[in-house]
Amino acid sequence: MTALILAGLLLFGAAALLDVCVPLSVLPARLRPAPYLLCAAGSGCLAAVSATALREPSPVPQVSFGDWLGFGTAHLRVDQLSGLFWLLTFAVAVAACLTAAGWAPGRVTSRGPGASCALVLASVAVVESADNAFLFLLAWEGITIGFYLLTAVERRRVGPAVATFGFGKVSGAALLLGLLLPAAHTGGFALAGFAQLPAGTARSAAWALLVLAFAIKIGLAPVQVWLPRGYAAAPAGLRPVMAGVAVNAGFYGLWRTLDVLGPPPAWLAVTLLLLAAFTAFLGIAHAAVQNRLERVIAYSSVENAGLICTGYAVALIGTLTHSDALTAVGLVAGTLQTVTHAIAKTLLFAGSAALEADAGTGDLERLRGTARRLPWAATAVAVGAVTLAGLPPTAGFVSEWFLLESLMQQFRLTAFPYGLALAAAGALIALTAGFASVTFVRIVGMVVLGPRREDTPHRAGRRADLGTAGRVGVAVLALGGLATAALTPLQLRVIGTGLTPLVPRHVSAGALASPWVVQPVFAEFSSLSPGWLWVVMPTLLAAVCALLVAASRGRALHVRRVPAWRSASGGVHGDDQYTPFGYANPTRRVLGAVLRTRTRATPVSSGETGTATGPPPGPARDRPVPTAATGGTLDYASDVVEVVEAYLYRPLFGPLRAAVSLAKRLQSGRLDAYLTYMLIVLVAVLALVAALS
Repeated sequence: MTALILAGLLLFGAAALLDVCVPLSVLPARLRPAPYLLCAAGSGCLAAVSATALREPSPVPQVSFGDWLGFGTAHLRVDQLSGLFWLLTFAVAVAACLTAAGWAPGRVTSRGPGASCALVLASVAVVESADNAFLFLLAWEGITIGFYLLTAVERRRVGPAVATFGFGKVSGAALLLGLLLPAAHTGGFALAGFAQLPAGTARSAAWALLVLAFAIKIGLAPVQVWLPRGYAAAPAGLRPVMAGVAVNAGFYGLWRTLDVLGPPPAWLAVTLLLLAAFTAFLGIAHAAVQNRLERVIAYSSVENAGLICTGYAVALIGTLTHSDALTAVGLVAGTLQTVTHAIAKTLLFAGSAALEADAGTGDLERLRGTARRLPWAATAVAVGAVTLAGLPPTAGFVSEWFLLESLMQQFRLTAFPYGLALAAAGALIALTAGFASVTFVRIVGMVVLGPRREDTPHRAGRRADLGTAGRVGVAVLALGGLATAALTPLQLRVIGTGLTPLVPRHVSAGALASPWVVQPVFAEFSSLSPGWLWVVMPTLLAAVCALLVAASRGRALHVRRVPAWRSASGGVHGDDQYTPFGYANPTRRVLGAVLRTRTRATPVSSGETGTATGPPPGPARDRPVPTAATGGTLDYASDVVEVVEAYLYRPLFGPLRAAVSLAKRLQSGRLDAYLTYMLIVLVAVLALVAALS
């Protein structure tokens, strides 16, 4: 197994060298996807290692670095928890890299994206297996650098890259402090040794700092503002690697923190539960009203981060109340949702990359019906959307069922604050599930099934539907996602093995009421058989179809050609059809208090429809107000506000600019003044240390 780990990492290194060192001009067109195929091969090696790590009994696969890092002995150690996340991460990474290989020809015009992809994958592998704090931090910074390089590929879009890098550095700083606190108290950098940190202020501070570090990377409110911009700025074909693969490192960090530090402070568990539920609701609220496909998917990532962390917070409350069953159901729900998110988000971003390349835009108004020309991309978008909508019999339905069931256990808690927090989170998650259906019905109905606009541009020369490698990746993801739903009991057995360091195996096994029936760990509360859904639903469909044919005496089999989407009425054409903007408008109004919806209706003359410049010049008393009755029209506009950015971050811009201006004045000072400042600071620090000792 050591050889496979090294082979996977070496393949990532070979992909990076090939992408950086070989100019595109000398590389044949058929070999340009090679860096991504090498990344897929490396991911396959690591996924094979993880399957071995989850077998019981088996030796723990590891690679030793000795003590040459200078911070104690370091290993890449794939224990059961690491094996679970390696299996999830790199099984999906194989398909994500294949879709990137199918997208790359003709669209990658510079060196670097393949190397950045390899850097991200290698860094994630190290994060999810490092047993040394310094090695963990080093790999975490590698993910930050890889994200920055991916978002900075198009140098015209500097803002998203700077935001991605800035939040990444804040995450790294929080992680550094969160790891140094237990290291200073335990006298070593081995993560396993952090369990010796006694309960108190230091452990509470370490918990808070580590949660902050991982929350930034996964996009938890209020530190999620970089994520929609960062994902949208990255190359379309590499967004699956960022959103479906690399983000799992953040979830692994949360799971590992619980393993290493034990129960968190009570205030942190309750705060995280409420923030996670609010993040899920805020994310889907913004996703429902976005006008660009990539931003819909990106805000959906924020929603899924909230759903996953909600299950994780339930598990934290379980540890605080010494309820192994509640801990188990929270972790199982969070892990199932992580699997759902990884598969569905990779499918959505892979499909959207092909649609954007074909239409030349991600605008939903221009993408209407474009999936009809690209059946493989349409399949990826449809399966991913239906999964994230939580519809049966997909994996999204199973994971959200487990999450809601875990939140319904608040009646078992005797502490009122815990029960109240779970009830509030349950209400927010229920609303989130409802609006998720609305969000993804718009994508499937408008983009996949809707009629194509006549004026939509398309690039006939780039009509390759994902390419051969991309089609293989999409097929693996789509079939794998549906299979995980049908075989949920088997999936729960694997998850239970991976969660053994956090919760006893026999407790998590309580999620299996019988070989093909699952329950939320607590016996006789509720049950579900995802496998039987795959039998019953098609059977009922076949029965209804047979009854329809029999009742119609065969007339139902006659071919009738009608549009698939008629905006709820016949004879509607052109601009009067239902549009993605119009479909989302009720959501803008219903959630106006959360989205701070702003609308504007401007009267325009008959010949000026579509402008937003207002009425023509001239005295108002000489001109009647144009309305429908007088032959005029109204130009209607509506937009929303990113409340976290508007009310939290923008007010900080002024003081930040002032601080930057003050710092610039110090750049042209005198050397003797700088030395004086350093001496003053040194004396102050020494005095403070002496006083505290």
